[in-house]
Parts: sequence; structure tokens; C-alpha cells
Amino acid sequence: MIAGTEPRTKRTLVFILLYVGYCISYIDRSAVSLSLVHIGGDFHLNPAQLGVILSAFYLSYSIMQIPGGWLADRFGSKVVVVVSIAFWSLFTALTGLAWSLASLIAIRFIFGLGEGGYPASAVKGVVEAYPRAERPRMSSLLISSNYVGSFIAPLVIAPLILYLGWRHAFVAIGVAGVVFALVYLVFVKAPRMSRDEAAAQALLNSGKGGRGGTRDLLKMPLMWKILTVWFGLSIVNKGLDAWMPAYLLTARHLDLKAVGMLTPLPFITASIATAMGGWVMTRFFDGREKYLMMSCCAITGVFLYLMYTAQTVAGVITYQSIVYFFKSFVFATAFALPTKILPQRLVGTGVGMVNFGGQVAGFVAPLVIGLLVSHYDSYDAAFMFLIASTAMATLVSLTINASRIRDVQLANEAEA
Repeated sequence: MIAGTEPRTKRTLVFILLYVGYCISYIDRSAVSLSLVHIGGDFHLNPAQLGVILSAFYLSYSIMQIPGGWLADRFGSKVVVVVSIAFWSLFTALTGLAWSLASLIAIRFIFGLGEGGYPASAVKGVVEAYPRAERPRMSSLLISSNYVGSFIAPLVIAPLILYLGWRHAFVAIGVAGVVFALVYLVFVKAPRMSRDEAAAQALLNSGKGGRGGTRDLLKMPLMWKILTVWFGLSIVNKGLDAWMPAYLLTARHLDLKAVGMLTPLPFITASIATAMGGWVMTRFFDGREKYLMMSCCAITGVFLYLMYTAQTVAGVITYQSIVYFFKSFVFATAFALPTKILPQRLVGTGVGMVNFGGQVAGFVAPLVIGLLVSHYDSYDAAFMFLIASTAMATLVSLTINASRIRDVQLANEAEA
């Protein structure tokens, strides 16, 4: 079958497996945050050292975003998806065998290299399976799995830690990931490119892509603005993902069982907003995407402040849920736009480019928050840091030229 023309049942199978793979990736990465207090106790680590462990993953994960997208563009999504899942699952299992701070940092760094190839290759897999008109909606629906995985993670990981210990919990989920990689390898067939797509691919592989090639993509100001907006919101996303369990345990004095029940709740609203994001963007903000991003960035900042000042745990979780709802519209828009405006042969690189911004934030946010908490012995400065990030994202979104989005889209549709 030619890419984008597969029967609906095959498209659906590919989509479901990619969705499950994304969920597994978030379960695996969330395991560290949920184990943070136990790891810190076993290795006698302070918050700054724990922040380094969290950031080691995001450093390597961010490094692999653009190369992972480029590999998916060059060799197809299937190869990168299978290798990525198998690689990160192996190092998830090895996390349970760590013996020191240095070994934890090294294992999590290599784990990030493996998982870093997945986001762009997964979106590329959707692009290969679906026609252009359906790609923004299906890509945003795919990345809603991030929050479904984050919702499931505490429900799976917290009981495993309680009954098996954190080390055996990592081994168990790592083995499950390797099995899933084999399932994807067996059941998903790589699509066959059309003659025109094959010719464009050969030109890309030769390094002579010309107009619209990878080098031109990396020089596109519009893509860097989208990247920067998502970087700002990802400071909030990654910072809260990494430190909320520890914040609830230490600052709000909850036990692990309560944290395991409360932590998933904001991810419900996030998954709903992300699943809707591509449809809302194309239905109500076609050519006006910047207004969707700008307003959602600003609203995120307002409710983040209310979360910081909430007097009760119920208030914290309620406002965090609203924060996750609105920042997830930005998430969906940032990922759906490359599938809307770029030719198929560059979608993987484009998505990797946007996600690079998000994952650099994943490196910065846990580390900075850990340093701020260690220095001030409270989370006050950490919340101010997160609020400032939303302000930056709001300002950058104001500079996005909506007509430029339309021009790029029409040019690539005409080229196709």
C-alpha cells in the first residue's frame, strides 16, 4: 500500500499501537519521579542531586529529537519506532540495577537517547498511514496518549513500588516494553511510497533537497517560534511532571498511596484537551493558530498562580488540572502544525524540531527547580520560575505571523 492510502483497519492498528507505545514511554519515564523519594533515601541524595538525575534523561532525550525525526524521514517510521522502544525498555530495566548516583545518571542519559527517537517517528507513522487532511487531527489525538500514559503511570508504578520495591518495578516495566517492541515489529508493515514520494525521498537522502529541504526547514523562523512557545509551556509541563509527587509528599505531607491517587487527575483534563487540540485548531483557528496559542499560554499562567497560592490540596489539584487543560491545547497545536504545513518527507524532522524545544525544557526545569528548592528550602521560587516561563511563551506567540502559516501550507499543498 502507498503511504496515506492504507485500508482503515490497517490505519487503526498502526494508530492504536503507536498510541500504546507512547503510553508505555510515559509510564517508563514517570517511574523515576514516583520513585524519587525512595531513590533519594537509598542513595542519600539531596534535591539538587535528584534534579540532576531527572535532567540527565531530558538532556539526551532533547539531543535525539531532530536526529530521530531525520532518521524517520530517511528510513521510515517503523525501524525507528521498534529500535527506540526496545532500546529504552532495556535501559528502564537497567535502572533497577543502578548502584550509585553516577550509574543512575549514566543509565538515565542513555535511556533518554533511546526514547528520544520515538515522538517524531510516531507522528511520522501517523503521517504515513493517513491522508493530509486527517493528519493534524490524528497527530494531536496520538499525542494525547502522553497524558493517558502519565495518568496510568502512578496507578501502575505506585503499587509496583509498594509491593516489589522500586528496583523490581523498573525491571518489570522494562521487560513489558521489550515484548511490545516485538509486537510492533511483527504486526506493522512499512508503507510503500508513491513514485513522486520516492523521488522526493531520494533527493532528500542525497543531501540535495533544495527548496523545502531539511536545511531550509532548520532556517525557518516560523518553526523556531513554535519551538520557543512550546519550550516555555514545557518548562511548566516538565517541571510539574517531575516534581509534583515530591511536592505533595514533602510540602503537602501526603503519603505515597494518596500521591498515587491524586497525581493522575490533571492528566485526565490534559488528555481531553490534547485529543481535541488538532480538531479545534483546524475547525476554529485555521490561519489564526497564534491566537489559540497566545490565549492558552496566558490562561495557563493565571491558573498556575492560583495553584501556587491554593490553601488546600484539593485546590492545588483542581488548579493544576486547569493548568494542564490549557497548556495541552498549546501542546496539540505545536505538534499538529508541522503535519499541516510541511511536506510528508519533512514531517519527522519538523516534529522533532518542535519537540526539541520541549525536551530542552525537560532538562532545564527539573534541574532549576531542584536547585531552587535546595537553596530556598521551599517551592516558592520554583513556582515563580514556572509562571515566568508562561509569560515568555505568551509574548513569543504574539510574534507568530498567521498569514505565514497559510502561505507555507498552500505552497506545500501545491508542491504535493
